[in-house]
Amino acid sequence: MWGLHQSAVRISHVAVFGADSSLAEYATDAMQGSYFWIVPRNSTFFPPEERIRAAILAEHPDLAAISVFTSGLTGLTIKVDGRVAVARWCGLAPTLGVEEYCYTFDANGLIFAPTSEVGAPTESVGAATINTFKLYAPLVGETLEPLRATIASSELLPTTFDFARQLASLGSPVSSIVIHDGEVDMYLASGTRVTYVLGDGQNAYTALVSARSNINLIDGSLDYVDLRFGGKVYTKRR
Repeated sequence: MWGLHQSAVRISHVAVFGADSSLAEYATDAMQGSYFWIVPRNSTFFPPEERIRAAILAEHPDLAAISVFTSGLTGLTIKVDGRVAVARWCGLAPTLGVEEYCYTFDANGLIFAPTSEVGAPTESVGAATINTFKLYAPLVGETLEPLRATIASSELLPTTFDFARQLASLGSPVSSIVIHDGEVDMYLASGTRVTYVLGDGQNAYTALVSARSNINLIDGSLDYVDLRFGGKVYTKRR
């Protein structure tokens, strides 16, 4: 027990990789005191790794993973991996005349940081979103605070975004996506809305391509294209 209290085997400095060095303060705070008033928490042999991770993640939802390990006999290293911002979530649906407040979310649909209008997170390790369009969709459960919430049907987001990129290849990029009642409305930059059943993007795209010669998604002449009905394509002109 005398040996565990010697400075040669107690952590005296903390290094942080992948994030701001101020995260070292969480480790310093977590290592205060001792276990059962006997073993010091800053012991090289018994650092409170889980306590450090929990303290950091509780304050920084933009971080995906944290590794904590000792370095030598007196050092501790914290390695941080940030979440990748896939796109912006801006609520349940667009509301005219109301200033939007958006958040970034990761590939699992977890909302982790507020954003500016151009998509640059204000409190995030990442610098920009992978996709430029906005997403409007319900969240899992009932929550008044979107931060740390998960987007409903997040397992279908990858195929939904694939369909959005396929639409862009037809001439007009997607500016916003609205998911509601098991359906998806994709609003193109041209002003046309494309609607299909959530999770059925591949069949919807196949139907759209088959009718491509009769549809112009670029000039804004179409009000909407409806792909919800088993390979059929319904359109309405402006």
